[in-house]
Amino acid sequence: MTAQLQHRTLSAAIVDRLRQAILDGSHPAGTQLRQDALAETYGVSRIPVREALFQLEAEGLVRILPHKGAVVSELSIDEINDVFDLRTILEPRLFAASATQFGAEDLAMLDFIQNRFVSAIRANDVSRWGLLNAEFHMALYARAVQPRTRAIVSALLQTSDRYTRVQLSSTAAMGKAQQDHAHLIALCKAGKVEEGCRFLIGHIEEVRQDLLRVLGRAG
Repeated sequence: MTAQLQHRTLSAAIVDRLRQAILDGSHPAGTQLRQDALAETYGVSRIPVREALFQLEAEGLVRILPHKGAVVSELSIDEINDVFDLRTILEPRLFAASATQFGAEDLAMLDFIQNRFVSAIRANDVSRWGLLNAEFHMALYARAVQPRTRAIVSALLQTSDRYTRVQLSSTAAMGKAQQDHAHLIALCKAGKVEEGCRFLIGHIEEVRQDLLRVLGRAG
């Protein structure tokens, strides 16, 4: 049991480090992630590395191919549409259940995360953009008593991290993200939940379309 727990703990740590390396571009799309090399780098056996790669495959960051092993996934338009379709369905549902229950502490938390998000954008701290965007969205849904839906959305936002960094690559997109988040906070404070749901759907859709335009230009 202890050995199994150690493997799980090591695997989780390796997942975090590899995920960050993929998201910050240290392992670009198409990079082969060799188990033996990673095990040597992290000073562990291949077992927790293999488990970590399976987890990253489930998150869509890695593909495990026959005769080639683990390869960092390409940015996929099909995956973008799949992720954002699900977000437009699930996030307004969570927002509607959560925002009606907000108190002063919840609203203060939204302001706190928004300030950190703005600071990260001004500092061009790319590594924090996706994380703070996800943290902001999950704070919007914190009071929803829908743990399975929140877990799914959390995973979708984690997958979106890679895309968020691409989408926020322009000054205009960064400014729009700040404005949208600020407007969502204002709607929460005003108790305008239905309007907030509509605005949230529009926000998610606009991010999707902007991202597809960015990738279209890149292609």
